[in-house]
Amino acid sequence: MTIKDSLISLLIIFIWGFNFVVISWGVDDLPPLFMGAARFLLVASLGSLFIKKPDIPWRWMAAYSLTLCFGQFALLFSAMAFGMPAGLASLVLQSQAVFTLILSALFLHETIKINQIIAMIFAGIGLSIIGFTGEHGNMTVIGFALTIAAAISWASGNVCNRMINQRGYQSNTGLVVWSSWIAMIPFFLTSLLFEGSDAILSSLQQSSFTTVFVIFYLAVAASILGYSLWSYLLSQYPAGQVAPLTLGVPVVGIICAALFLNESISEQQYLGICLVMVGLVINAVGGRWFKCFSRSTVS
Repeated sequence: MTIKDSLISLLIIFIWGFNFVVISWGVDDLPPLFMGAARFLLVASLGSLFIKKPDIPWRWMAAYSLTLCFGQFALLFSAMAFGMPAGLASLVLQSQAVFTLILSALFLHETIKINQIIAMIFAGIGLSIIGFTGEHGNMTVIGFALTIAAAISWASGNVCNRMINQRGYQSNTGLVVWSSWIAMIPFFLTSLLFEGSDAILSSLQQSSFTTVFVIFYLAVAASILGYSLWSYLLSQYPAGQVAPLTLGVPVVGIICAALFLNESISEQQYLGICLVMVGLVINAVGGRWFKCFSRSTVS
């Protein structure tokens, strides 16, 4: 990568890593589902002014929106409202890579390679260790379970994304922006149903600078800017070179959570974190290692 693109990569990693701290601040002031509704309303209303609607049928945009947008973030925001620490959330959510492999094999009939199986074993053991710390640490079991569900929803969105690409459509920032018009509808409806109008009005009346900053950060920085820069990198470099950059997100998330939220991590959770990171690295670059090893063995 050029120096400029390397700096863009670092900016994306920081934006998405710090995003978990911002979410934690947000759920302190806003009902989580209403916060999601406000986020995607702002993404849609601002983004559609500058980005034209992609040539993708609404049914596919709806499938993408309900899984990757609504499903992922409704579950993630709720998880953090129910006691999932920001740092651990940034890591556990990356298990979407493992669930994407499984769902792709089931619905797209993609082959799971040996390095991916090894990656799933490492990540699975690491997530189990983190999960079993549950109520014994600073993390709740329900928060962990909802974060895993958010990762599965993200993986489902990835499968929808691949299906969209397979049908000859281009999934880029336009898909993120225009699918937000759909995502905000279930967010508003579930917020009214589960959180109630009183909680929504109360949060609006007590809103502060932090509340406004949270919504704009989630919409403008994490969604519009983050995905626009990500799409730019994917257009300039192979996906295999760009995708592993997300491994830096939980590192930034954990560091920022410690600095801004004073979160602490137990020794057992550190062990789980290391195992999950090993699994993610093997999944991202292990295929090249295995090819190099097989070539050297043959020669």
